Amino acid sequence: MNGAARDNSEYAVPAGVLGLKGPVEKPAPGTLPLRGDLAHMALAGTHLAAHYVIPHVHTVGAAGAGLRLNPRGDAEVFAQLAPGTRFELLDLAGEWVWGCPGPQGPSGWCRASELAPEEA
Repeated sequence: MNGAARDNSEYAVPAGVLGLKGPVEKPAPGTLPLRGDLAHMALAGTHLAAHYVIPHVHTVGAAGAGLRLNPRGDAEVFAQLAPGTRFELLDLAGEWVWGCPGPQGPSGWCRASELAPEEA
């Protein structure tokens, strides 16, 4: 994530004791930014994950970005993000990044090269 500063002002760590009050329906893949191993910080009070991540905010580059359920070039693109769209990066794996435009989704993998270069 190239040492990018995190903007913690928008997604603060929830105060008090967190707990789920009963069963929660598992969302379909590609909807909410939620996986078994991690979730967007904004979902901490409503969905269970091993880790909650405060996103690194980026912007989709000039060619747009295609979201995939898996970090592979042959994976189907299920959503297209327009150039200039906000992208909240939550995970990085080689040339792939996982994230979303916001905590409401959709969420998926795109190539890191599809994001605009970070300003110095």
